Amino acid sequence: MISYLAGKIVLKAENFVILDVNGVGYEVFLAMPTMEKAIEQGSDFKCFCYLEANERLMRLYGFATFDELELFKVIRNIQGAGPKAALEISAIGSLAKIKGLMEKGDIGFLNNIPGIGPKKAQKIILELSGQIKNIGGLNKKEKENLEKDETYLALIKLGFSREKSQKAIAELPKEIKDTQEKIKQALQILGK
Repeated sequence: MISYLAGKIVLKAENFVILDVNGVGYEVFLAMPTMEKAIEQGSDFKCFCYLEANERLMRLYGFATFDELELFKVIRNIQGAGPKAALEISAIGSLAKIKGLMEKGDIGFLNNIPGIGPKKAQKIILELSGQIKNIGGLNKKEKENLEKDETYLALIKLGFSREKSQKAIAELPKEIKDTQEKIKQALQILGK
């Protein structure tokens, strides 16, 4: 579940803050760079949040931008990447930024992440390289058209990532013109 929280910081600890939102306190775990940006106790703070729940616990992870949240979700889908490591990696910014680092040959961006050894770093880089090969493939006009596309916007609102939504729309038969039919077909593609 994804949400957006805005409130006052009641408590700032080592890796989380307690955020008071209309009288309700939320424990939100943050990456170290985000923690450094979070102003002190009593200050206003806004973040995108991802709720991870299982049979033992529920935790909120906070992100300064939506792109960081999207990156967190991608990293969490990599087997062996835990939430703490994914949270720290997400502070890099976005898949596009990671793509830029990898294209420059800078694959050491995982070296300073706690809990990530050389083998796990290689696995994450390998998995990410498959995820990022399609990023940046659209020119400015195509991106603008996609941002106005009702099918694309509906898929985003349903919780699908930008990349997955873009891929699904690219696979749609060109003869389909009805928006509802496009959404239905895209959902079938995404359900595979």
